[in-house]
Amino acid sequence: MSLGPSEGLIRRAIISVMALMILAPIALIAYQSFLTAPFFDPRAEFSLWAYHFVFAESDFWRALGSTILLAVGMTAIALPLGALLAFLMIRTDMPGRNWLEPFLLVPIFMSPLVLAFGYIVTLGPVGFLTVWWKSWFGREPWNIYSFTALILVAGLTHAPHVYLYASAALRSVPGDLEEAARVMGAPARRIALDVSLPMITPALLFSSVLVVFLGFEVFGLPLIFGDPQGLLVLSTYLYKLTNKLGVPSYQLMAVVVMVILMVALPLVFVQRLLLRKAQRFVSVRGKGVRTHLVGLKAWRWPAFGMVALWFLVTVFVPMAGLVLRSFVSSWGLGINLADVLTLDNYIELFDDSEVIRAILNTVLIAVVGGALSVACYTLIALAQHRWSNGWTRVSDYLVMLPRAMPGIVAGLAIFWIFLFTKPLAPLRTTLLAIWIAYTLVWLAYGLRLVQAALLQVAPELEEAARIVGASVGRSMRYVTLPLIKHGIVAAWVLILLIFVREYSTAIYLLGPGTEVIGSLVVSRWNGGAVDLVTCLSCINVALISCGLLVALRLGVKLHG
Repeated sequence: MSLGPSEGLIRRAIISVMALMILAPIALIAYQSFLTAPFFDPRAEFSLWAYHFVFAESDFWRALGSTILLAVGMTAIALPLGALLAFLMIRTDMPGRNWLEPFLLVPIFMSPLVLAFGYIVTLGPVGFLTVWWKSWFGREPWNIYSFTALILVAGLTHAPHVYLYASAALRSVPGDLEEAARVMGAPARRIALDVSLPMITPALLFSSVLVVFLGFEVFGLPLIFGDPQGLLVLSTYLYKLTNKLGVPSYQLMAVVVMVILMVALPLVFVQRLLLRKAQRFVSVRGKGVRTHLVGLKAWRWPAFGMVALWFLVTVFVPMAGLVLRSFVSSWGLGINLADVLTLDNYIELFDDSEVIRAILNTVLIAVVGGALSVACYTLIALAQHRWSNGWTRVSDYLVMLPRAMPGIVAGLAIFWIFLFTKPLAPLRTTLLAIWIAYTLVWLAYGLRLVQAALLQVAPELEEAARIVGASVGRSMRYVTLPLIKHGIVAAWVLILLIFVREYSTAIYLLGPGTEVIGSLVVSRWNGGAVDLVTCLSCINVALISCGLLVALRLGVKLHG
């Protein structure tokens, strides 16, 4: 598409601002990692001292090893489970498949921190199920505070990420080969293993790389499960480095962040390459129409039971325990549930002005901040739209960089940016800092949502506007934007849900007046306020549930 000088200048300006927002935090992290003290300390000097200190620490190598094991272990669980769920839901006649999908995607929108609390109050040493089991059998057969439990829970809760890509790929490929195998008498198991899943191999490889990457950024689960036994992964090691030297250890934290980035960046670029291959793979077969579902016969209801069991263990058990714990004053062996039921926890919660402020801030950031973020993503997407040159290609790679930063890293980087840039320092203790961090972390995801809507607009509609004399800007304003308004609303609802569940990004930005539910939950848990944490977690779940209901009511496709 040919652009006028002013239109090309505007597009370049938008992409340049985006590049500055992405590269500035990364550059500051790299700069800080080569200093001997925090960057604002006049005694700071360039040195490799911080790298020597961190790499000489046994805790760092222990955390790195645990992170690798966690990433590999949870992928080994999530990949086959997510692929199986996709096959059962998309290609078979399993009962309930038409209404089960929203439930399968719930863990994606739930805060891992909230799920972790739910498991603790349900399966912890004095959890509800643990106490019940002990009363009947004497000793529970599980230990929630173990590395094995951490890997198992992480794998189960990340299976929906694999399901998303596997199900999308299965929807895109025709079913003639499966039909041929069915006619030849192949059972459902052979059709799945020999026909269906091999056809979506690129999508499965992409999702496996994604889960490995998510293993390097997971924070809430190891923080809650690993703390009692001293288990460290890179994200919790970074969190605990704050007072390693008795003073702010920014240079040590920067080194750990650089290590995470050096691991995550190649994974993000591998994802991009695999996604391209996956798209080519599914388009080779054309638009075939699947005429028959694979019959499970006697396995129909066992398959349904397997899916229900996964949902029970992954969502219902921790959520039920969390809700029940929020309505009791105490719990343990020998306590009668009827004697400890109370509303006092919620009364106390709503008497806490800091908690009320956190709830209001979360809603504000999600609703208003989410809308502003989608507006920014739309502006960037329009700047890239049908503009094929070097600027667009560079921006395509730049938007992937924030994805390589876990939320806790992005929040820390934004915190440093506000400290480093004097004119911005007064804004560090405002919700603006949290909104910028959220917007940056979810840039790639939000941009993909808007770009998916833009791809639905046929180029001839915009060309028709150009033929009658409209500029590129006017054709976008009066043709493109009205046509994608439903896609933008869908993107806003999904970003709203993500912002409500977000917790790690705001931890370093938490301050008086800027509390959000996620960061406040972490600080109150560290202070031992179990009653308040469970109530606040339930409110977070209620907000997410309301958002999901609105999304479904508006017809938003949660599977993309």
